[in-house]
Amino acid sequence: MTTITIDTLDHDGRFDAYVAEPAGTPTAAIVVIQEVFGVNAGIRSKCDALAANGYLAIAPDLFWRLEPGIELDPDVPEQMQRGLDLFGKFDQDLGIADIEATIRAARAKVGGGKVGAVGYCLGGRLAFMTAARTDIDASVGYYGVGIDGLLGEKHAIARPVLLHVPVEDHFVDKPAQARMHEGLDDHPRVTLYDYPGEDHGFATEFGDRRSPAAADLADGRTAAFFAEHLK
Repeated sequence: MTTITIDTLDHDGRFDAYVAEPAGTPTAAIVVIQEVFGVNAGIRSKCDALAANGYLAIAPDLFWRLEPGIELDPDVPEQMQRGLDLFGKFDQDLGIADIEATIRAARAKVGGGKVGAVGYCLGGRLAFMTAARTDIDASVGYYGVGIDGLLGEKHAIARPVLLHVPVEDHFVDKPAQARMHEGLDDHPRVTLYDYPGEDHGFATEFGDRRSPAAADLADGRTAAFFAEHLK
């Protein structure tokens, strides 16, 4: 487990990314897309778990233009609010460009092999955008926010996408979830799973938001999805 530095697509800046490598030759690479809390211990743990399953995992610091290296704890109210404030300032188009630069770096590290993406919260939204705007091979989004406002991009999704939707998500209300289903249920490349009774953040690695049974179910589905589409 280490940190690497990645050049932006325009070579006008550089940002850090946490990397977890498997014991042997990686089967593929997965870009892990942060929540609004930065590349914190939970995101690094996600990377470590993917590496234990044979993947090269890379988590780019997408907030580097705002506050590089920030790590927040969502169980601390002031830090939760800080994350929400950063979300409001974050340029998502630049974020996708940085994700694309990370995809290129990841693909080079696995000899031109397949690269997937998995994101949480803000990262769940960005995972959907990544599927529509880059050459990613497979994407997973957990409790992505505002995806119902991105449905105009669904025609550009050419490779498999999996979305985990907690039914009691206090950031994504029931009408928004209904719009997601209406817009995506018939898409041949997109699968949505609903999690009744679950709230935003249910699959976090640590802290009060975690719901172990639902997290294990979602993570098992994600593992099967990547095993199928990144082989």
